Amino acid sequence: MENHSIIKIENLVKSFPVGKGEFIALDNLSLGFQKGEFAGLVGPSGSGKTTLLNIIGSLDTPSQGKVMVLDKSVSELTNRQSAQLRNKHIGFIFQTFNLLPVYNVFENVEFALLLQKMSATERRKAVMDALEWVGLTEKVKSRPSMLSGGECQRVAIARSMVKRPEIVLADEPTANLDSRNSHNILQTMKNLNRELKTTFIFATHDEKVMQYLDRIISLEDGKVLKDEIVTDPKN
Repeated sequence: MENHSIIKIENLVKSFPVGKGEFIALDNLSLGFQKGEFAGLVGPSGSGKTTLLNIIGSLDTPSQGKVMVLDKSVSELTNRQSAQLRNKHIGFIFQTFNLLPVYNVFENVEFALLLQKMSATERRKAVMDALEWVGLTEKVKSRPSMLSGGECQRVAIARSMVKRPEIVLADEPTANLDSRNSHNILQTMKNLNRELKTTFIFATHDEKVMQYLDRIISLEDGKVLKDEIVTDPKN
């Protein structure tokens, strides 16, 4: 099983200076994730969920321990290598949609591809495929201000998926959505997880999200309390 891990975390410690002392956000944590998982980090605010996502996404580095993402050690990457890892292999979905208000839907999704070596024709096909996945092909020319919250989050999913990343990190992606939109978004992500074998890792304390997860990792005070496989998640 370990041989197939696309994320491997060993004895991870992350501390932040606070006054004259330090705050331990992650405390000697070890975990692994395999290709195609639909997993969630759950726990109260301050349990270390977002810190762990940021380190997996190479937005932050460990204080101690080892984090391997797609066979690369996060601690040893230069800023440029970290950016390349994110640009090519990792998608991010946040609770705030982070769409560019002056761009339309097509341009917001295409933005994620502009650093890739692709022709305009290849980019257009990739963007339209991504918008088809999330059911928004008829909104290509709409600006974010013309969309509902659920539609904005679907654009954000399309933007994160357009480069077909191996890993998608989702930090409270349903926090600003009502129940119906939350379930639609989660169903969309579950379908993409199945079709493209993308590994999804959520940071959440939303019960609606937990119903869809194949694996629930409970964190408290930066440690793993429980790591459970869910036998019958929602489809």
